[in-house]
Amino acid sequence: MGNYFWHDQPNSRQSDYIEMLKMIGSLSKLFSDSSDPYLYYRAHENLFCQVFNAKNLARGDVSFDAIADKMGIGLKTFLHGNGRTFQKVAEFNSDSDLIRALQPKLEDVVYKVAELRNRRIRLTEDITNINQNIYHVVTREKGKMNITETAMDYIDISSIRLAKKQSKNTIKFKDKYNEYSFSLSKNTLLKRFDTTKSEIITQFEVEILDDPFNFLKSHHVLSQTAIQSNLEDDDFIILPLYSPSTKNVEQKSGLNQWNAGGRARNINEVYIPIPAWIHRTFNEFFVYSRLYQGQSAKDSPSFNIELPNGEIMLSKVAQSGGKALMSNPNKVLGKWILRDILKLKEGTLVTMDMLDEIGIDSVKLTKKSDDYYYLDFLESGSYEEFEENHKE
Repeated sequence: MGNYFWHDQPNSRQSDYIEMLKMIGSLSKLFSDSSDPYLYYRAHENLFCQVFNAKNLARGDVSFDAIADKMGIGLKTFLHGNGRTFQKVAEFNSDSDLIRALQPKLEDVVYKVAELRNRRIRLTEDITNINQNIYHVVTREKGKMNITETAMDYIDISSIRLAKKQSKNTIKFKDKYNEYSFSLSKNTLLKRFDTTKSEIITQFEVEILDDPFNFLKSHHVLSQTAIQSNLEDDDFIILPLYSPSTKNVEQKSGLNQWNAGGRARNINEVYIPIPAWIHRTFNEFFVYSRLYQGQSAKDSPSFNIELPNGEIMLSKVAQSGGKALMSNPNKVLGKWILRDILKLKEGTLVTMDMLDEIGIDSVKLTKKSDDYYYLDFLESGSYEEFEENHKE
């Protein structure tokens, strides 16, 4: 049984967490007639972060859902079953062409998936500056919930072994730590989680209300529906890390702004492009969009951006037409992206191939107030989808 996060928490927080899980589980008949308690994964993420004062990373496409006590945590909730079920731990939609090109050589596919999985965990560690990672799991069975924890391991490529029996659309394999299953049709990696009795940290009963609607009406309490919508209703935009017009990272602008001419520039000077339509469509998102749209951004106010590693970066909308999101000083953003995340040597140009390789080409900016935002990285293709759905 893993001893990772739970046993280091105060009894009061453990109790609060369990009581809130019981409360949410009691409302299960709002959503299902099953005797197994229902727990929406977004509600689980929000609850965990609130009770344990954790940083919520669920807005971004990274391997952790939360950070607490200098530990990266993947939050999982699923039906208990036999205690040894496969659950999704990663999707590789943006790498589907690369994976498809390796078929039908199953070993080549598995090695590539393992490489991509390890790279994503490593990238998340670089983004968050965290290198101790676990899964915190809540399983649900008839009238009960169980809590288990296990390490979020890298796949040990040197010990990979394919199962003797394979099905048409699934590749089963294992390393010295875990068993895995990769779906060729869905481009998803699943890991077998051991949540059997010997691995359960704590178990508690959940009483499911027969009439949760009447309970909510009589007690005037917040329903789980409101909890579910918490993250979906965020005020956010998605920005590309490349030029949308050329579909490339330009050599003298954006993440390569340090390479532009005209004046002496810091080797870490970069900016994130803000397409003009963002200011028009989301004209309340930035103060610049509301008060200075179409003008020079020199008078637009600065604001704080909280990064996934918890650091606060003073930033502003900059340049003609407000086309750039920059840090103040402008070298801070570049040092973080170019050196800490991409691990590039000074003077190395960022290319689209580099972004494709790490599977991230966009950022999500979530607004808390006019002077405070959150930044998270998103998987390749996120900006294009956002533009298609919102550009008028």
